[in-house]
Formats: sequence, structure tokens, C-alpha cells
Amino acid sequence: MAETVANSLSEELFQLLQQERFTTLGTIDHENGAPSLSAISWVAAIDKHTIRFAVDNRSRIIQNISKTPNVVLNVIGAGSTYAINGTAGLLTEKMEDVPLKLANVEVKIESVRDIMFYGSRISVEPQYEKTYDKNAAAKLDAQVMTALKG
Repeated sequence: MAETVANSLSEELFQLLQQERFTTLGTIDHENGAPSLSAISWVAAIDKHTIRFAVDNRSRIIQNISKTPNVVLNVIGAGSTYAINGTAGLLTEKMEDVPLKLANVEVKIESVRDIMFYGSRISVEPQYEKTYDKNAAAKLDAQVMTALKG
């Protein structure tokens, strides 16, 4: 598939990012300057130019973006895989109405690229399941996603 470059999310990507979703986040390690990759799921598109995500406020991700705010989010969906580059900043160190110590990070989108290799498409999107109490997980997920969008 040909690489598409845009400076904002398409309507289809925006809709995909309205619920919790498996996403990878690339940052630059604050200690050694090497690329760092993390899997996250509490991700929400606020508008077509802004994505927010929640992570433990003690996460290395927070230290990485405080030194180098350039990030890339990898989203798999809509038949392809996308690299969303942007500048991240800490919105809040502790999200209100969420029982865990989660930071709210906002990414201002600079570019969106279709990075799927030529002649292929995603036929099955990544799936995961929570390995702890399903009711507690659903309650926490709802709290986090509401706080991200608020």
C-alpha cells in the first residue's frame, strides 16, 4: 500500500481511537538516547489533531517525553498500520476520579503515515484480554477513558 502522509487523523482513524485500543508508543530513552518502545491501551483521539493517553505516572515514558517530547504512536486497524508522529506533553501528573496514579499525556499530531508494506493489508486486528478481575477492569477502563476525554 502506498504511504499516505497527512497532518491529522482521517475520520476512520479518529473513530478507531474513540475506545481503548492496543497501541505501541515509541519514545527516546532519557538516559541513553536509544529508541524505546512501549505497549499502551488507554488511548483516545480528542480531535483529529490531538491524541491523549494514560500511563502510570512513574513510567519511564514520562521521563522520556520530559527530555525529548517527540513520539510515534503505532496504530493497527482499518486494514493497515499507521505511524502517528507528534509532540507529547504532560497534561496532568495524576488524573482525577481514577483510583490509580495515572498521568494524562497529550500528543499534538504532526504527521500520519500509512506504513504497511506493499501488497498487503491487515486481515485481523490485534486483540488482548485483561488478566485480572473483568468487572474491576471494565470499571477502571471506563474511568480512565472518561478522564482522558474530559
